[in-house]
Amino acid sequence: MSAPAPAARVLRFDTFELDLRAGELHKRGVKLRLQGQPVQLLTILLQSAGSVVTREELRSQLWPADTFVDFDHSLHNAIGRIREALGDSAEIPRYIETLPRRGYRFIAPVEEVQAPRISEANGNKTREGVAVAPPTARQSKTRAALALTLLILAATGSAFWLVRAVSRPTSAAPRLRSIAVLPLENLSGDPSQEYFADGMTEELITDLAKVSALRVISRTSVMGYKGTKKGLPEIAKELNVDGIVEGSVMRSGNRVRITAQLLHAPTDKHLWAEAYERDLGDVLRLQNEVAQAIAQQVRAQLTPQQQARFRSAGSVNPDAYEAYLRGRYYLSNQFTMGQPLNTAKSYFEESIRKDPDFALAYSGLADSYVYLAFFRQLSPEAAYKPAKEALRKALELDDSIGEAHDTLGQLSWRFEWNWNAAEPEFNHAIALAPSYSCAHEDRAVYLSFIGRRAEALA
Repeated sequence: MSAPAPAARVLRFDTFELDLRAGELHKRGVKLRLQGQPVQLLTILLQSAGSVVTREELRSQLWPADTFVDFDHSLHNAIGRIREALGDSAEIPRYIETLPRRGYRFIAPVEEVQAPRISEANGNKTREGVAVAPPTARQSKTRAALALTLLILAATGSAFWLVRAVSRPTSAAPRLRSIAVLPLENLSGDPSQEYFADGMTEELITDLAKVSALRVISRTSVMGYKGTKKGLPEIAKELNVDGIVEGSVMRSGNRVRITAQLLHAPTDKHLWAEAYERDLGDVLRLQNEVAQAIAQQVRAQLTPQQQARFRSAGSVNPDAYEAYLRGRYYLSNQFTMGQPLNTAKSYFEESIRKDPDFALAYSGLADSYVYLAFFRQLSPEAAYKPAKEALRKALELDDSIGEAHDTLGQLSWRFEWNWNAAEPEFNHAIALAPSYSCAHEDRAVYLSFIGRRAEALA
């Protein structure tokens, strides 16, 4: 008598399932990209759920004594990748609790699920211990004929379904016309990297705002949900959107990893999830890939121009990009105060020094000068010339930056009093970035200023 085939063991917690035999983690049936040591580490924690697993125990099980490895760095990275896949946080853990200098503890309830076991006893197959006699010759012929009939029917039905499927679009996934990108969670394990996570959130919103078929909620509206415990259906109702994008960003040296998932917000249904990892110098391409993938998932129609812009992202000096994100952080959060505005301006200037061909840095520098003039930290005369020069350079490098055209509209209106030039720039900014809220706001204020109140109100 042969031994029974081992039952497939699955450890289930919340909306996740870990298949121990396959070494695969799923969320709501969708396989997540987690493998190798992080999966082994997660297995150990789940099997000891509720108990502390010490660092020494993890070292002995995952990194044998004859393995030469930076244990602290490897363990930190593995825990970080698990938290990233689970959407967990070290500061407010839902799943993995860190006990400083001791180890880790899995704190969510875990249950084990076993699939039916199949074995053989005296030539008879057994399911859950019940013997099933082998079929007779007559039964075998009857079953073969039945199987052939079913196969023909299935093939006919498949052909019919295929014709129907080709002739009309699928309705399996809901079509989303509006989305909100919630603040990406910082999984770097370093609170000082919050600016980086916030900056990546803002850039992803900016990229998605270029998709004309999609209404994207502004950064100002979504940042209030950072760290919120509200449910997605509640957030979606408050923001009046169909879809929610949530995820995390983890930076390790010059490597950046973004995990994003798309959900149908009213039903909290998971639609798509993916992880992307690149060198920091390729972060512009990474952001465009994420934005384009989301646009495809929501079935938003991209124009040829939008497709070309997504494909045309270049590389950037990593230090220049980091300085740019720091500048954007100050400009976005403290743009009414002199010292932060000057700090932002300095970071943009540093970004330009490190990469003179980085168009977004010139656009940010122009915004700094405009705000410094608005809030009377610089005279209009002192701010106008360097802002105009920065915009000239930005648009010379990349004419598709909607933010730069919006700022140019501001300069034409408020500094040059050239109203004929201002309106086309605002319109062009909105054409390039249909969901860019600042351009809509600036255009509305401009229309109100010149007396076109009904258009401004609309």
